[in-house]
Amino acid sequence: MDLAPEELQFLSLTDILRESISVPKRSPKTFYLITLALIFPLSFAILAHSLFTHPILAQLESHPLADPAQTRHEWALLLTFQFCYLIFLLAFSLLSTAAVVFTVASLYTSKPVSFSSTISAIPKVFKRLFITFSWVSVLMFVYNALLIIFFVLFVIAVDNQNAFLSFLAFVVILVLFLGVHVYITALWHLASVVSVLEPIYGLAAMKKSYELLKGRVKMAVILVVGYLAICAVIGGIFGSVVVHGGEKYGVFARIVVGGFLVGVLVIVNLVGLLVQSVFYYVCKSYHHQGIDKIALHDHLGGYLGEYVPLKSSIQLENLEA
Repeated sequence: MDLAPEELQFLSLTDILRESISVPKRSPKTFYLITLALIFPLSFAILAHSLFTHPILAQLESHPLADPAQTRHEWALLLTFQFCYLIFLLAFSLLSTAAVVFTVASLYTSKPVSFSSTISAIPKVFKRLFITFSWVSVLMFVYNALLIIFFVLFVIAVDNQNAFLSFLAFVVILVLFLGVHVYITALWHLASVVSVLEPIYGLAAMKKSYELLKGRVKMAVILVVGYLAICAVIGGIFGSVVVHGGEKYGVFARIVVGGFLVGVLVIVNLVGLLVQSVFYYVCKSYHHQGIDKIALHDHLGGYLGEYVPLKSSIQLENLEA
């Protein structure tokens, strides 16, 4: 990001993607190691977990009541695997976010960058990201509860042949799923960057993210929908060819396709995290919130145990308060 801070607000979606893709060129070794150590395991787990759950689900569907003891064992195995998978997914998602956001910010402030320094900063960054994620989880719980309520209303309305109530419930479900879900996702990703780069996290980071999104919601929605759509296509192809394509495709073809799709998802996730970081600076520029690079440099140094001035602040508005 060689542009002046005040020029970042004028970046289009194409420009943001171009800037994001160019960031790793400034420290290729660091991003290569981050990708290999964090983003690759995350991407592999996202696609490969269905390979392990599919045989269990298939057996449960084919012989649901054949042997109660065996059925309980398979359900316990499935739930244990799913629990471990979600923990792994959460951990590596937050670790990848912490690593990429910290590294991009270090490059932005001309701070020396290395994989070892990034890894050293992660423990302190991870705690802040986890607290922010916890608040987002509360918001998602409320969202899912509302979604379930209106889905039940929709089913009841259809069963009672109530056209008006059916239409109303369907519209609310559509808005909640397509609109609110995407917005919460954008809010979470931006709040994650705020949690790393500013002296706030948790609910305060979400409020800050909400303020930064104003005027840039349309751009954020397009970026999130684009990312989710690409991931859905990759997951769909992986499921149809690698997981369920045993009768149509040979083992070698499935391995090649699976490996290729994992590689594509790794690139998509890396670019997504880079876009997430660059979009933060675009939003800050749009709202004319200057970033003191010296203060940001000191803030990042705090994660590494370096001396941080007591009055160090990333936001110029905080210095004026």
